Amino acid sequence: MKMDFEKSKSKIIKVQEMKTAGVNVEDAEIIVSCGRGLKDKNDIKMIQELADVLKGKTVGCSRPLAADLKWLPEEHWIGLSGHKVKPKLYIAAGISGQIQHIAGMRDSGIIVAINKDPEAPIFELADFGIVGDIFTILPELISEIKKVLDAR
Repeated sequence: MKMDFEKSKSKIIKVQEMKTAGVNVEDAEIIVSCGRGLKDKNDIKMIQELADVLKGKTVGCSRPLAADLKWLPEEHWIGLSGHKVKPKLYIAAGISGQIQHIAGMRDSGIIVAINKDPEAPIFELADFGIVGDIFTILPELISEIKKVLDAR
């Protein structure tokens, strides 16, 4: 049996590598990551400010923020279905620590968790845990880090 195929009318005009904003989360040494603890997309500015103060400039997020809410592009998504990371410092702000997220960041050097739920699973993995509201903790943390850096 002989088959005749019509030549495709489509043609490739240009192939280029996808460009992402900022540092690739997989290469970052410092990541400040956020999760469902955020109330609004604008709250990411506070996460970015902490990342900037720490000279990390890399923001990560849990699945809901990238896949469901679309508050951050998928290249920021850390977890089983996202990126696996191994930064020297990983700050999880408002992330409960579901197993899918843990799978993507468990190999981080120092893990700092900030969550208002003292029973959040993220605290089981964290080297340092802060129980409290991220909207109170993060501005104070940013302020104190700035003071220390300005004193140098």
